[in-house]
Amino acid sequence: MTLTTTTPGCPPMADREHTGGDVIRLIDTIFPSDANHHGTLFGGVALAHMDKVAFLAASRHGRAPFVTASSEKIDFAAPARIGELIEASARVVRVGTSSLGVTVELVAEDPISAERRLCTRGHFTLVAMKGEDSRLPLPPLPEDPAPVDEGTLRMVDIVFPQQTSHYGTLYGGDALKMMGKAAFVAATRRARASIVMASSDRIDFASQIRSGEMVELAARPLEVGRSSILIGVDLLAENLLTGERRHAATSRFTMVAVDREGRPQPIEGAKV
Repeated sequence: MTLTTTTPGCPPMADREHTGGDVIRLIDTIFPSDANHHGTLFGGVALAHMDKVAFLAASRHGRAPFVTASSEKIDFAAPARIGELIEASARVVRVGTSSLGVTVELVAEDPISAERRLCTRGHFTLVAMKGEDSRLPLPPLPEDPAPVDEGTLRMVDIVFPQQTSHYGTLYGGDALKMMGKAAFVAATRRARASIVMASSDRIDFASQIRSGEMVELAARPLEVGRSSILIGVDLLAENLLTGERRHAATSRFTMVAVDREGRPQPIEGAKV
């Protein structure tokens, strides 16, 4: 499957190339509504994930309002199936005066076996819209990407208007949904078993999250019992134009590994 879109008058890319900036990741679970009659992920849904994470990577780097100008040929090498995790990771690899290139990989992951398959890879060109919010030329790529905390799962998303109240801020229920998803992914990767939520502790909301802001979820195992895992989740908001970051909410979720009959099952290596 191939996607190609163009924007007339797209500025040419300058010759500043780099191994790449920081990687950001969007992680989701494939539900039946995202799949075709073969039980595999719709190509359009996959492309939407890729374009979204490319936009977030570009916006975080350039701190400007970006639009997608084009994408190179995208070939799907492997399917992603219902029930699997899908991870779209993006990295800015090339910067011009007002445009930049983002490489995106889409990987499917079996939540139980941990098997990972590269489904597709694509290169997106995004252009900063001219205006008072755009500071041109765009900043160069950093020499040294930020260090990665291997013990913490980090995943991003963006808040759209349909997720907000009449005040223009994220609904509490949608924030809880995001945090629960992060807890599920972190617990699944730790236990490599079917995971259900048993409980959530008190959730404290420290700051509102506005439409158009990026959210970053940081989830990590705190305690591992015989069949349960306590996951701590922090929700952070980031203004994509200014770079302002705020701690928005914190919670802890108890997740339980279950067998096919829904009964608790032991987790291998109960020590975190």
